[in-house]
Amino acid sequence: MAKIRIIGAGLAGSEAAWQCARGGMSVELCEMRPVRSTPAHQTDQFAELVCSNSFKSDSVNTAPWLLKQEMRLAGSLLMEIAQECAVPAGHALAVDRATFAAKVTETISREPLITIRREEICRIDEEQITIIATGPLTSDALSREIARLSESSEGTANLYFYDSISPIVEADSIDMSKVYLAARYDKGSADYINCPMTSEEYDRFYDALLAAQPVEEKEWEKLNYFEGCLPIEEIARRGRDTLRFGPMKPVGLIDPRTGRRPYAVVQLRQENLRADSYNLVGFQNHLRFAEQARVLRLIPGLESARFLRYGQIHRNTYINSPTLLLDTLQMKVHKRVFFAGQICGVEGYVESIATGLMAGIQASALGSGAELVSPPRASAFGSLVHYITQADAKRFQPVNITFDLLPPLQQKVRDRQERHRRQCELGLREFDGWLARAGVGHWPKSIQHSAVSTQPMRLNAEC
Repeated sequence: MAKIRIIGAGLAGSEAAWQCARGGMSVELCEMRPVRSTPAHQTDQFAELVCSNSFKSDSVNTAPWLLKQEMRLAGSLLMEIAQECAVPAGHALAVDRATFAAKVTETISREPLITIRREEICRIDEEQITIIATGPLTSDALSREIARLSESSEGTANLYFYDSISPIVEADSIDMSKVYLAARYDKGSADYINCPMTSEEYDRFYDALLAAQPVEEKEWEKLNYFEGCLPIEEIARRGRDTLRFGPMKPVGLIDPRTGRRPYAVVQLRQENLRADSYNLVGFQNHLRFAEQARVLRLIPGLESARFLRYGQIHRNTYINSPTLLLDTLQMKVHKRVFFAGQICGVEGYVESIATGLMAGIQASALGSGAELVSPPRASAFGSLVHYITQADAKRFQPVNITFDLLPPLQQKVRDRQERHRRQCELGLREFDGWLARAGVGHWPKSIQHSAVSTQPMRLNAEC
């Protein structure tokens, strides 16, 4: 039996390991924590979430929903566990991160086909089927090894950009008399704590944010920020109102006490099942901890906030996938080496899990001697893979799943909602057909009724 080595037990690596084992492959899952940690991780658990705890929108006919539906159809372990660990988050799927990581670790650890090695891997054997899923904090030694593997390819193999972590506050330190519960546009239940600001309060916060002292620069911090994950102070430098059109936008958040929309809003999202902590949505930053405490306590309701974690910036490594990868996530030069997760050029938890799932399916096919076939272009999976392997290599940046990545419909549809509905319907139909041709099973029987049987009903009714 072919043994598949997977390097990294984050979101992508854990999902890839499960899919390989599900395909009957013997798996060696290598994770360097706790032998060697990273600047962002706090535990040695698999699939630890270091930034947000949100798996994005679960609203029907959105791009994240489409990708998650395809993952559910394909039997994603991490999507199953995320549903089990869900916390209230309006129309989004958010999880208790500690419970989520613990369940992933337990499930992967008891799978007999998966052997776990706790050590740093510094060398890649090109002759062994390998999935590199080391995430945004790939070690320096392995980064050099990846550069070696890509020496014969054109372009740059390794790039770096900022990735970031939002602050977390204790729930009982929030002044609830100054805030209100609501979800944007009343989608889903009112699970977000909203801190409303007047124009005067916003101006005071904005000025303090711009004057706040950043952390000491390091060599790697001289590179460009990633546009999809900007620190709030960097957004603020682009204009006085940029925050009001970004993480502090008040649209769809009417204050029930006044009946009016605030000038600006800071949203807090529940962090765990106990609801004893909340993270500041979109408030990743690069400020000294003392400065964060001073500035963030200018937000109404957070005047006495106790911070369980401050915002941070850390290095994020990814490869130039259009130069290096095929649409099966194999390297063009070393076809027994696959990449998955953020290192292959996707941004976001759901996207990382999706590429891990796909790499696991493709590596299993290679190990069993089956044909490797890329997912259909009309699907969210296919569109994501198409982007990271076909984008302009000179301007390549990691991407989230959006409808912009999906191909346009043959027939022009002017109404946006109707267009998205049809794209979802087509994508799911095409992906389901691909799963059948590829011989990939659907959800495990244990969750067949709770997860899948209800979702297609929503699809047929609304999509």
